[in-house]
Amino acid sequence: MLKKYFLLIFFIFVSIYTAFAQRTGIIQGVVKDKNTQELLVGVTITLQDTEPVIGVSSDVDGNFTLTAPVGSYNIKADYIGYQPLTKFNIVLTAGNASILTFELESEEKKLEEVEIKANRRSTASVATTVSPVSVQGLTTEEIRSNPGGNFDISRVIQALPGVAGTTGGGGFRNDIIIRGGAPNENVYYLDGIEIPVINHFSTQGSAGGPVGILNVSFIEDVKLNSSAFDARVDNALASVFQFKQREGNNQRLQGNFRLSGTEAAITLDGPLGKSKKTTFLASARRSYLSFLFKLIDLPIRPDYWDFQYKVTHKIDNKTTLTFLGVGAIDEFSFGTPRKSTPENDYTLRSLPSIEQWNYTFGVSLKRLVNNGFVNIALSRNMFDNALDRFKDRQTGNEAFRALKLRSQEIENKLRIDVNKTYGKWKVAYGGVFQFVKFTNNIFSEIRQEVRDNNNNLVSPRITVDFNTGIDFFRYGVFGQASRTFFGDKLGLSLGIRTDMNSFMTEGNNPLNSLSPRIALSYSLSPEWNISASVGDYYKIPVYTVLGYKDQNGTLINKDNKYIRSTHYVLGLEYLPRETTRFTLEGFYKQYSNYPVSARDGISLANQGGGFGFIGNERTLAIGSGQAYGFEFFFQQKLVKNTFVTFSYTFVISEFAGIDGKNIASAWDNRHLISAILGRKLGRGWEIGLKYRFAGGSPYTPFDEVSSRQNFASLGQGLLDNSKLNTLRLGAFNQFDIRVDKKWNRKNFTFDLYIDITNALASNNPAFPQYTFKRTADNTDFATTDGLPLNPNGSNGQPIQLVNENNRVLPTIGFIVEF
Repeated sequence: MLKKYFLLIFFIFVSIYTAFAQRTGIIQGVVKDKNTQELLVGVTITLQDTEPVIGVSSDVDGNFTLTAPVGSYNIKADYIGYQPLTKFNIVLTAGNASILTFELESEEKKLEEVEIKANRRSTASVATTVSPVSVQGLTTEEIRSNPGGNFDISRVIQALPGVAGTTGGGGFRNDIIIRGGAPNENVYYLDGIEIPVINHFSTQGSAGGPVGILNVSFIEDVKLNSSAFDARVDNALASVFQFKQREGNNQRLQGNFRLSGTEAAITLDGPLGKSKKTTFLASARRSYLSFLFKLIDLPIRPDYWDFQYKVTHKIDNKTTLTFLGVGAIDEFSFGTPRKSTPENDYTLRSLPSIEQWNYTFGVSLKRLVNNGFVNIALSRNMFDNALDRFKDRQTGNEAFRALKLRSQEIENKLRIDVNKTYGKWKVAYGGVFQFVKFTNNIFSEIRQEVRDNNNNLVSPRITVDFNTGIDFFRYGVFGQASRTFFGDKLGLSLGIRTDMNSFMTEGNNPLNSLSPRIALSYSLSPEWNISASVGDYYKIPVYTVLGYKDQNGTLINKDNKYIRSTHYVLGLEYLPRETTRFTLEGFYKQYSNYPVSARDGISLANQGGGFGFIGNERTLAIGSGQAYGFEFFFQQKLVKNTFVTFSYTFVISEFAGIDGKNIASAWDNRHLISAILGRKLGRGWEIGLKYRFAGGSPYTPFDEVSSRQNFASLGQGLLDNSKLNTLRLGAFNQFDIRVDKKWNRKNFTFDLYIDITNALASNNPAFPQYTFKRTADNTDFATTDGLPLNPNGSNGQPIQLVNENNRVLPTIGFIVEF
């Protein structure tokens, strides 16, 4: 099968090699005022570094269309009275038109001052007056061409400063760790609609998963804020991701088809109707990861579908209606590798199979008003999680069932925000109203029955079987104001919000989550900027915590509180050229009201996350923590066909439980390094290199005595919590390579690519697993005396499985644009 696949790719490669010639591509777009969203007429759009200069002006509707030879360009929008804006590394192909939106910010300058400030304003910087620090950006081409990214936004994000993944998974998962905070401290917005789940096979109560859901073909750019959050955003402690989708082509139907060893995907966009007022984007994707992982002898067997759409209708010049949706269907199981040991095979049997599905759909209305605009968004998201585990692989036999979980999370949301400009003041205010429903039905075998050699019962089987369900309202309001002073040298941003709910004991007290924030920025010169921010941010505990019931059926976690995180950030930005950016930032985050397990007194931040769910237990809102460090970032946008990024982050993340003692959290990687080098080689060839490093994750050793004594009934080891997170795994290292070759002809582009993940076969460790040695035929435990395993495990042979992944994952595929 694999041989036929490679022969097909080779045949297509050879067949078209001499047929394709250099062609032209089309850029279509619109130009708007950023603050009022009014369309701008007469804006000059030019392709940088072209001879002769290629340019065009926006028409009476703010639209522009530009034709140029295929290739990669930096595109600049210029308009008197506005700050120039450059979009970097825009790829023109013959197959698809590039759809862009320029949002220009007004600049109250005298005419003679515009040229002096233009260099700084059109740089690679993405900072704003509202969020002057801790902000990064990615363009669609940076995502698409990212080595080892495989068109996965969640994986590409991990190359940004301050961002780490869950290294204890051997590089397998997409958990996003920002500056030492948990994965569930991040929030994600798609065109202003919150998307709670952006990864397949997500851990309930946490986040992450092996593969991202969002289609990169939809994305125009991505913005990451790791502090100084806009007050309109709720429930964020570590970061806010804002994914901006492009508009569909309003001139003709276009699309692309992608096929590789891991997936097949199709994307279409174009006009709906003859008026050109309505456009659409739609995509579907099917994975082949289970086939690939079986081929390279990995035990995991993931399969998924995902779907995405966006429909935009312009009712008139002042009113736009947008419909969008994202959905996924996931199945996750485990197989036995050909080279598996009996112990590894036995351990795999203890892992549950997973079936999940989720969706988010929403509708938003944008209405332009005098000196501003109003957004109204209505959305619904749902997450369905099903876990099953049967002993000895007796799937479907209820007598062997060890776990059954059925859980759903549903949120219905209404968001309203008003955005106005009063002179130099920019003001936003609004609110959010949500109805939440959560159900959780669990059957779990806590201890299995244990009998001695004479078949006498030593310890009975212990199970839990309970159902829980909650529904309640969440609501919040916010206000944000910002302006500049002294000729735009000094920027000031002030914000405040509060969030409440009808479930928690003190949930309706607005003072308990009152979150003020302030940010300042000062331009020392056209090249140097200094910024600082301070703010309080709050997050409601995860639903698996809030919905937990005790044996009496009482919802005992209603006394939990909003988790609080106070941020202090100081940053310096250096912009020596239009395309180059250096940043240096120091940060300190202080946590309080963090959930602590009442069972063992450990903060949930020190436990990490798994594949199923977390937080389903009695918790106390008494935990504290801190995360602090600094990060350095260098970025060169596309210059002379080369782009480069480099970042280094030092971070310490510590949390305390009942004893009040700070312990290294599960996210305490200390050192993070990422570097990307991309080169456009000409004649359609491109190459990208990426390197990532993360310090070893902390972990807790097993209690050898307790693990041996209880293994017969538990089937797993027990951790020695007196040595909580005192050990560390080895460091995570990964080097990725990607090579693309594009051919263009009229209305058609063929892109052949090879993407190699972990090209140097680096050894990336995962957490050890405790078990007993098995017999060669894997029918029983091997013992020291040849007799059946004693109930207390005294004749067992304990071993710890060392899980390391050094596999090279090559992917070859092609993209056809039409």
